Amino acid sequence: MREEPSVSGSSTGKAVTGEDEVVDLCRELIQIDTSNYGDHSGPGERKAAEYVAEKLAEVGLEPKIFESHPGRASTVARIEGEDPSRPALLIHGHTDVVPANAMDWTHHPFSGEIADGCVWGRGAVDMKDMDAMTLAVVRERMRSGRKPPRDIVLAFLADEEAGGTYGARYLVDNHPDLFEGCTEAISEVGGFSFTVNENLRLYLVETAQKGMHWMKLTVDGTAGHGSMIHRDNAITELSEAVGRLGRHKFPVRVTKTLRHFLDELGDALGTELDPENMDETLAKLGGIAKLIGASLQNTANPTQLGAGYKVNVIPGQATAHVDGRYLPGYEEEFLADLDRILGPNVRREDVHADKALETTFDGALVDAMQTALRAEDPIARAVPYMLSAGTDAKSFDDLGIRGFGFAPLKLPPELDFAGMFHGVDERVPVDGLKFGVRVLDRFIDAS
Repeated sequence: MREEPSVSGSSTGKAVTGEDEVVDLCRELIQIDTSNYGDHSGPGERKAAEYVAEKLAEVGLEPKIFESHPGRASTVARIEGEDPSRPALLIHGHTDVVPANAMDWTHHPFSGEIADGCVWGRGAVDMKDMDAMTLAVVRERMRSGRKPPRDIVLAFLADEEAGGTYGARYLVDNHPDLFEGCTEAISEVGGFSFTVNENLRLYLVETAQKGMHWMKLTVDGTAGHGSMIHRDNAITELSEAVGRLGRHKFPVRVTKTLRHFLDELGDALGTELDPENMDETLAKLGGIAKLIGASLQNTANPTQLGAGYKVNVIPGQATAHVDGRYLPGYEEEFLADLDRILGPNVRREDVHADKALETTFDGALVDAMQTALRAEDPIARAVPYMLSAGTDAKSFDDLGIRGFGFAPLKLPPELDFAGMFHGVDERVPVDGLKFGVRVLDRFIDAS
């Protein structure tokens, strides 16, 4: 495992703004294939880490590259603030992406093509857009000599899409000194807009995220000839259990974050919202309905099945994988429900597990978000919400760093934003990227 300083760079000497270069930065990051298959079979993040390090070094920073496994590299740099005695702010993003099949896409997923006012490609919203916005803001501030009010640590991380073992988790476990003094952080899947009407646009800030149990289910049976009557078929037993689990509707649980979000949304819509009767409300939320709907309850979605090696052989074992997510405070209930639904003949084991997070929607950092958003969008109102998935904030929470999802984007109402994540034809509006640069710059000044 290697740690090494990046090669120093010099100033570009060109007076460009963050808005001028954010689109090109986003396109160039997308063009670096960093597909993460979860087994080191992808190209890795090394090329992206070197790209980021070069862009930071060009403006006078001293980034370091940390390689936790061959090709699995992250880049970290610290910017000195006006008042180093203040707690530092962490801005982190990941450079890996989930795989993409080019045959399914309108534009090649690693082209970074601009079409219909958007930058297209895998990672456009998850999350090379935020990586590009961060780079653009930092580069402009460094060129003009504008120090942030306090120290900022920048972390561009590997492996988030497979749980962060070779990225954030590696750095937290082996190099916690990199984040010395950091008490707060911002990262992905927050700060995006939902237009309520011509007088109000909500910007959803992630203050909570579900915990994770990625599970392998196993049923053992008796192997035999496919032509025989067979009462002990592992595939049959597992299929029935997976079917029960996949169709199960977990009960609605009202977390603090959900209650706050519903109160804010109800105020915006002029009605009191009942969390037990959300179908009509979700229908009004357009592209964010999927995100909000998944924050109402625990979920367990079967994602893989495996058994057998020949059509006339009954296998002795069958397996399945399940993506399980639980609400903050409901892990024990979730696991008990799983065991009850699956039954005694199904063996359950974790492939990867991580905790749930929830913080309050208050404090100076939240005020800075609201101030920055309103300065660029007068009808903006920041509101908290819970992410149904997870981010690298889970690892940084172990260092006592309070995390928020705040990657600001002003989106057209018709865009299916939630569908962009891990979906086909992922894309981010060009205007949204430039909006994000302006908001992040103001946010840094206000924070």
